[in-house]
Amino acid sequence: MEKRLMLFLSIFFSMTVHAQSTKIEFTEYTLDNGLHVILHQDNSTPIVAVSVLYHVGSKDEEPGRTGFAHFFEHLMFEGSENIKRGEYMNIVQANGGVLNANTSHDRTYYYQVLPSNQLKLGLWLESERMLHAIIDNKGVETQREVVKEEKRSRVDNQPYASFQEEIFKRAYRKHPYQNVPIGTMEDLNAASLEEFIAFYKKWYVPNNATLSIAGDFDIKEIKGLIQKYFGEIPKGTKQIKRTEIVEPPLDGEVRDTVYDNIQLPGIFMAYRMPPQTDEDAYALGMLTQLLSSGRSSRFYKEIVDKQQLGLQVFAFPYNLEDGGLFVSLALANMGKDIADLEAAINLEIDKVKGELISEREYQRVLNQLENSFVSQNSSMAGIAERLADYHVYYGDANLINTEIERYRKITREDLKRVANKYLTKENRVILYYLPKSGQNQ
Repeated sequence: MEKRLMLFLSIFFSMTVHAQSTKIEFTEYTLDNGLHVILHQDNSTPIVAVSVLYHVGSKDEEPGRTGFAHFFEHLMFEGSENIKRGEYMNIVQANGGVLNANTSHDRTYYYQVLPSNQLKLGLWLESERMLHAIIDNKGVETQREVVKEEKRSRVDNQPYASFQEEIFKRAYRKHPYQNVPIGTMEDLNAASLEEFIAFYKKWYVPNNATLSIAGDFDIKEIKGLIQKYFGEIPKGTKQIKRTEIVEPPLDGEVRDTVYDNIQLPGIFMAYRMPPQTDEDAYALGMLTQLLSSGRSSRFYKEIVDKQQLGLQVFAFPYNLEDGGLFVSLALANMGKDIADLEAAINLEIDKVKGELISEREYQRVLNQLENSFVSQNSSMAGIAERLADYHVYYGDANLINTEIERYRKITREDLKRVANKYLTKENRVILYYLPKSGQNQ
């Protein structure tokens, strides 16, 4: 048994070292129409991930017209001049592929994972989306109902699911981050077909997009195919101007109560963070690992296990291009006072602010980050997405190989410093989530 265990550990560690030392090779260039292309060739398995990141999210929407970027996430599956309505997904699935899309405050992202012999299909489908997407009354009305149902099922009728909207509208008062990607149904209902068409022509253009492909292909061949399918798409002519609004300091704790269809009270805390490219954002991300990653984390050991105040306690960085949020959330155990839960969370944060973490804790957290860094490069879809993200947000796709060094440079002193700088009462929003049954008591 001991020999088998030693053999297993030997194999495991050799695989880990190999994964950590494997560099993601890639080629990148820009077409004449402004489309940025990133290619990672890996012929080990016969699959290919084709993705397009459009640098448009909810922060780029006009006042009174929220939800457009998320709406287009759906609308651009309607079809094109050469793809029948509703057939986009069917085509991918019939050819052995999977696909999906997502929208954030900063981007809209589409991807397909296909057998590599269907690479041309993937390129054609994405080029059709970029050049010939159907935007008409029928498609708009269909997707309006789809988005309404998504909001009802994923937000309105899910316990605690409104926290994102409730937090962001209090954390930001001027910056468009105050609007969450799903937007409001009132804005979508009020929008005209002409407004949707104008939004498409402005944002879903090659000079606002990154085509990132990872998998089984030949570099020379794929470059010719990309030129064939994307090279003749016209460059967008509308000026793309990012918001220049700088959110002023919060200047005081914002505290409120939300009554929801829930059984257990919850608490949601959000501290303002610097932009995701800032060195301090990396240190704050490391702090969330320390506080809530796994059973060895401080939140779990003290609040969940020892005091049994919380059923669940988490912290995570909501990283954003113009500055995000350091979020802590907790659900109270049955019969426990939510004020006591808040006090316990504050005490753990105060400990980080008051004293250096131990070398052992520091190494554990760094190991967790390193393992996460490696695992994110374990699939072609993950590699394609990360290459696009690093290029768009950081201007350096090679961070897919080197970003872990940014974490390794963070010291225990840095963790204490950023905790004292950002995790302050004056820089946070606190929401108590309470059952509706107690609203009038």
